[in-house]
Amino acid sequence: MEVVAHGHCASGFEPVREAFLQNFRDGLEVGAATSVVINGETVVDLWAGYADANRKHSWNRDTIVHVMSTTKGLTALVAHRLVERGLLDLDVPVAQYWPEFAQNGKASLPVRYLLTHQAGLPALDAWQPAGKLQNWAAMTALLERQQPLWEPGSAFGYHAVTFGFLVGEVIRRVSSKTVGQLIREEIAGPLGVDFELGFGEDIDARVAELLPAPPAPEGVMDLVRSITANPMTVMARAFLVAIPSPDTDNNARAVRACEMPSTNGHTNARALAMIYGALARGGAIDGVQLLSRESIARASELQVGGIECVSMAEMSFGLGFAVRRPGVDVPGPAAFGHAGFGGSEGLADPGRKLGFGYVMNQLGHTSPEQFVHATKVTAPASDPRATRILRALYAVL
Repeated sequence: MEVVAHGHCASGFEPVREAFLQNFRDGLEVGAATSVVINGETVVDLWAGYADANRKHSWNRDTIVHVMSTTKGLTALVAHRLVERGLLDLDVPVAQYWPEFAQNGKASLPVRYLLTHQAGLPALDAWQPAGKLQNWAAMTALLERQQPLWEPGSAFGYHAVTFGFLVGEVIRRVSSKTVGQLIREEIAGPLGVDFELGFGEDIDARVAELLPAPPAPEGVMDLVRSITANPMTVMARAFLVAIPSPDTDNNARAVRACEMPSTNGHTNARALAMIYGALARGGAIDGVQLLSRESIARASELQVGGIECVSMAEMSFGLGFAVRRPGVDVPGPAAFGHAGFGGSEGLADPGRKLGFGYVMNQLGHTSPEQFVHATKVTAPASDPRATRILRALYAVL
């Protein structure tokens, strides 16, 4: 049966719809959505497929889905809003806001190292009991006592899970609110979009079932298999932290209810495109100002890049956002955003005043090196499905 794309596609952007549908025809999707905002106007807003493994429930306009590390972009945005207000200084020690953090050689570690993945805290020394990730106080207490795995600032390594607790606790200390509260009250709410970080059962009916990735094809890194085969590595402990259990499954109610500002945001492509579309045009959209131009420039300026020391993938970061490396040409040289394990992605391209979002429920396999060569974008996780859509998009611009 031919898959039908629902929603809106402006004249001239038909190749984007075709690329989106081709992912379904190739058997790569169960349910997905993509959206593009250019200079404040939504030119693409498409969804198709099913929200569940049994293919009984259609993906709808308001379906949301777990987007893994795409969440980190929103957490970074919240932090920069606090910087802009004068509540947070990226160059002072974390311990100035979070005194208990000063233990075990961290007294002078600056806030900016939390955002650039230079803190040396990507993993804890030992695997944690099942469910520990859902206990905010327990996780932050463990990070207070943890000794950095390298001299802070001397290297960078992807803080896959700990990023959210580290940046999130600083946010909580300076604002007296959680990351999820600030996203709802100051970003998603004013823009009228869906981005949930910790939510109740009343929303569950709109949440797509996240489906595990199939075995990786030859030549593509299989992160899950690598972790299973080498559970004591820093990479394994960085990406999982706690022993897996039914309550830590991405679809579990316990996971949906808690806040993990690195990894458990739930949203749709429309929200990502709107938020990044605002950042791509000076920080404002529909009368809502998210950041100033100066703050956006600071947040998206390249800070670290190359082969990071946790998963040995090629990545480049600004202050919390994945950014472009110098010398690449597509999308624009100032593009930034964040992607998530398995495929989701949010992207801002200020040169085109463009915001892009892609979400799906069928997890795929990511190959950062392959993605860099295919589209010249650098990100912690990327996916050939998003790559195909982005290629089609930039071809018509």
